[in-house]
Amino acid sequence: MTSGPAGAARAHVLLVDDDPDLLRLLSMRLTGAGHRVTAVDSAEAALAQLAIERPRLVISDVQLPGADGLALFERIRTQHPSLPVILLTAHGTIPDAVEATARGVFTYLTKPFDGKALLEQVAKALAVSPATAPTSSGADETWRSPIVSRSPRMAELLAEARLIARSEASVLIRGASGSGKELLAQAIHQASPRAGRPFVAVNCGAIPESLLESELFGHVKGAFTGAVAPHRGLFQAADGGTLFLDEIGDMPAALQVKLLRVLQERVVRPLGASAAVPVDVRILSATHRDLEAALADGQFRQDLYYRLNVVTLTLPPLAERREDIPLLAQHFLARLGTKHGKQLNGFAPDALARLATASWPGNVRQLHNVVEQVAALATTPLIPAALVQRALRTPEVEVLSYAEARRRFEHDYLVGLLKLTDGQVADAARLAERNRTEFYRLLQKHRLTPGRFRPDGGADAEPVAE
Repeated sequence: MTSGPAGAARAHVLLVDDDPDLLRLLSMRLTGAGHRVTAVDSAEAALAQLAIERPRLVISDVQLPGADGLALFERIRTQHPSLPVILLTAHGTIPDAVEATARGVFTYLTKPFDGKALLEQVAKALAVSPATAPTSSGADETWRSPIVSRSPRMAELLAEARLIARSEASVLIRGASGSGKELLAQAIHQASPRAGRPFVAVNCGAIPESLLESELFGHVKGAFTGAVAPHRGLFQAADGGTLFLDEIGDMPAALQVKLLRVLQERVVRPLGASAAVPVDVRILSATHRDLEAALADGQFRQDLYYRLNVVTLTLPPLAERREDIPLLAQHFLARLGTKHGKQLNGFAPDALARLATASWPGNVRQLHNVVEQVAALATTPLIPAALVQRALRTPEVEVLSYAEARRRFEHDYLVGLLKLTDGQVADAARLAERNRTEFYRLLQKHRLTPGRFRPDGGADAEPVAE
């Protein structure tokens, strides 16, 4: 099997032209470059073919009998927004082709054009077109639908994950921050016999140590000052399903002991309870830390490590799966266009090239943030390279609404004050320069209990309703 220019792999191309001689010539050139070609002579025939099998690229003449190539493009953009389209145009239809390019057509070629120019544009279009699995496989891929990828490395990882999902083995997911560990955990849950039961995720590093035990195991009413109602912990919330412990390497040593006991005995004892509660939970965990180093330093228990690390899956960083970058960027752009109320059809070829060659230390999360920034600032349907370059020069920042950024700041600020004052509301309110009534309202808004920040675990602390 041969291949086209720039290393383009064999791909299925749908060719649309009512000129039989040109249709035959283009088919020969594309077939000679190693591609599989389906040739039709009208937009209607092309749409019928698309209903049978989705190609990786459509090449269409603008002037067609019945619906023209521009109308065909509009239908394709609606039904298959990530499918690239190349238009073939005569001199009289160049303005229409230019306008269509602004609306999302990958590019256009002006007749007459040579075979080299055609194959170069085909190779570029295929570089951003998602590979399609054979329709005859019959495989149900809904379990991994949130994971957007065509990378061979990711395909191998997902195949292994699907096999592991059928068992009850605990899985430790390793990977750099932002590489998608929680999405992989969700996919494992969806492929498991527990798919119909809850999937509950908790970031062990994002919850203050004083609150993490109650979050995991729950508490009864009156367990500590401020516990005005019973709280069902995450283990009970995940009963029958899967509990995902993200950043398990950040779990405090005291809680590691209690977690190990839960995994061994399959029961949890809520804070203040006199009896244990049985739980049936599969544990998936994740970390970006070097747990072996933490073991050597005595920061992580060896017995818990082996209990969690029955099977290890390692997510590659985005820089090691670069074939996924254009696909992910287009996927994020489609969603973010809806969020921002804009018609965003895609990236200009040089913009995609900049994305594909960036270093991405923040992995998929950073790519999402860059795409969100360009989506928010875009003034045209096709994202230009200059806007991408501007976003790449900006230090990585999570794009939040003003309201969400303020909420997070308030929560973290209040937690910091309560830690500083050992849960003394009067002192914390004084430091914040707010009266106690207003400060209590802020604590209630963020569901913070001052007693949990006291050194004695809550004795004599002032309660705040949860």
